[in-house]
Amino acid sequence: QVQLVESGGGLVQAGGSLRLSCAASGSIFSIGTMGWYRQAPGKQRELVATISSGGRTYYADSVKGRVTISRDNAKNTVYLQMNSLKPEDTAVYYCNADVKIRVGPLYDYDGYWGQGTQVTVSS
Repeated sequence: QVQLVESGGGLVQAGGSLRLSCAASGSIFSIGTMGWYRQAPGKQRELVATISSGGRTYYADSVKGRVTISRDNAKNTVYLQMNSLKPEDTAVYYCNADVKIRVGPLYDYDGYWGQGTQVTVSS
């Protein structure tokens, strides 16, 4: 079984910084793309950033220049460093990972989600 555990959320003042972490554990053969999403109350979940297994990154226009996504493959962990936070960044942040596991003689590549961590930015 694969589990993703997030940490690092909390309350921060506008202009402040937070670093989110998400560690994957379980019967993992390899991990492909990992990413961060966020969802505010009454709004749809939106993509924040992704990073491929080779380190290629993508950022949504709303956060570009203020956040950095990174990963530590040895620890099966993805990070999201957020700076210059704004009240509109307030949301529940979820991590996602494409995880390859072994099922008998074959392999399965599925997407897994973390439980989410609350980020609140006060004005």
